[in-house]
Amino acid sequence: MSDNPLAIAKDNMVRISPTKLSILVNSIVNMKVSIAVNQLQFSSKRISRTILKVLNAAIANAENNNQMDIDKLFIKEAFVGKSLRMKRWRPRAKGRASSIIKPFSKVTIIVEERLENKKGKA
Repeated sequence: MSDNPLAIAKDNMVRISPTKLSILVNSIVNMKVSIAVNQLQFSSKRISRTILKVLNAAIANAENNNQMDIDKLFIKEAFVGKSLRMKRWRPRAKGRASSIIKPFSKVTIIVEERLENKKGKA
């Protein structure tokens, strides 16, 4: 564990599959928060708006609950997990039916305050 203070934000019902979501979430890990916000704002993916809301919640938690400096915040961790799956049915030929599975995901973003980045992505 690091000695730097942390702030966490979660969303447990994101309507996208975890594999699609993890591509976007893994692209912002170890970035400075301002650069990650900028990247999510101009992303062409639909789900980036939801991830931006979670990131802004983590920033607000860091500022209001832990009195951290926003200019020194970095994304320490961001990970995705499975949530529930909606099951629907589509009619097919000869009176049959095939299933449609609509997955949900959980996303967690952890930000920390540090002076410089560790991997040089800032």
